[in-house]
Amino acid sequence: MKQEALTLLDLNALVRRSLEQCLPDEYWIQAELSDVRSNATGHCYLEFVQKDPRSNNLIAKARGTIWNNVYRLLKPYFEEATGQLFTSGIKVLVKVTVQFHELYGYSLTVQDIDPTYTLGDMALRRREILQQLEAEGVLTLNKELEMPVLPQRIAVISSATAAGYGDFCHQLQHNSRGFFFYTELFPALMQGAQIESSVLDALDRVNRRLNDFDVVVIIRGGGATSDLSGFDTYLLAAACAQFPLPIITGIGHERDDTVLDSVAHTRVKTPTAAAELLINCMEEAAGRLEYLSARIQEGVSSFLEREYRRISSCQARIPSLVVRRLSDARLRLLTVHKDLMQSSVTMRSRHRHKLELLQQRIADASPDKLLARGYSITLKNGVPVTDLSGIVPGDEIVTRLHKGELTSIVNRKSSNRKFRKSHLMYACRLETGNNDLSVACRYGELRKR
Repeated sequence: MKQEALTLLDLNALVRRSLEQCLPDEYWIQAELSDVRSNATGHCYLEFVQKDPRSNNLIAKARGTIWNNVYRLLKPYFEEATGQLFTSGIKVLVKVTVQFHELYGYSLTVQDIDPTYTLGDMALRRREILQQLEAEGVLTLNKELEMPVLPQRIAVISSATAAGYGDFCHQLQHNSRGFFFYTELFPALMQGAQIESSVLDALDRVNRRLNDFDVVVIIRGGGATSDLSGFDTYLLAAACAQFPLPIITGIGHERDDTVLDSVAHTRVKTPTAAAELLINCMEEAAGRLEYLSARIQEGVSSFLEREYRRISSCQARIPSLVVRRLSDARLRLLTVHKDLMQSSVTMRSRHRHKLELLQQRIADASPDKLLARGYSITLKNGVPVTDLSGIVPGDEIVTRLHKGELTSIVNRKSSNRKFRKSHLMYACRLETGNNDLSVACRYGELRKR
């Protein structure tokens, strides 16, 4: 006999009635909160998760609800008693009822909470990892790196199919200022148990090309908080903390916080916010450049204005300076002219006196003056006779006197230089106009015979 088929609604209704009959009571459960959020109506929606303590993989998960009338009392009560926010990552002990809805499925409705139950395993493990990194002195190393002035070359670690990656690239490419960004994707798994190894491998690939990039961006986008456990590992946190380039994380929503966010240089809410951060860095650099450009222009304008005023002042002073310079030059020329005239008169007077002395000396040395004093000069063939060796008897010589000349014929000569006993005897004719006188001459003397 063929069994009658049930509709899905009928089956879900059967499951609901069975759960109501089998689990009618309230139950205290231990679980870790994940993806805690409230809406405008005041209701709180969350997830309860349980993880394998060794692998940190999820082994159980259930959707939870805290209705408004309970949540507005439970939340302040828990936070006041524990000093902690009622948020994702804490481990709680709550009283729940099991619910099943034909449309929405299985869920747990929270009725009460035990505030003595403290931090959940997830939050505790995060704190332990951060304490270990701090003890090793590497917790803030990446935060201490200086963000490049122009972070234009970006290594992106994300899933190629992630919506967040597309939003990130679109935001960069269509920025309002038209800044250029070069992005290169290093694919990695951003969900599941392979997050740690996949992201570490991507970081290794980026590390081999450090000179090609300015920053590293790790983005994931939205999703359940329970899927972020792969970013809460020691190895990944240590690698990011010690990475030589600034790391920007945008792997969850505002309510999500991971160990990786704590060690990264900058943590933002979403991939879009990461893009906005980079654009803002460029805008700050552009603003500084515009400011410096304005200062340079202002400085140049001020300098040119000062120089223009100085040149104008010099230009206005040039005519008076020229007149003064010309007047001074004219005065100097007059003074020099006067000095030159005085010097010229003095030099002419001095040279005139020298010329007169020279003239007197020349006059005193003149042969005519010597002749006028009674001296004579004897010439042979027009050449003065200074030595008897050139004279022989019979030579015709001319004796030049002050007035007139004597032409003589040498009869004999004597080499006695005293002219006392031996004399040079010669006949001579005195030529003085038309008169001829016959005289007997002795060398150096003249007497009538």
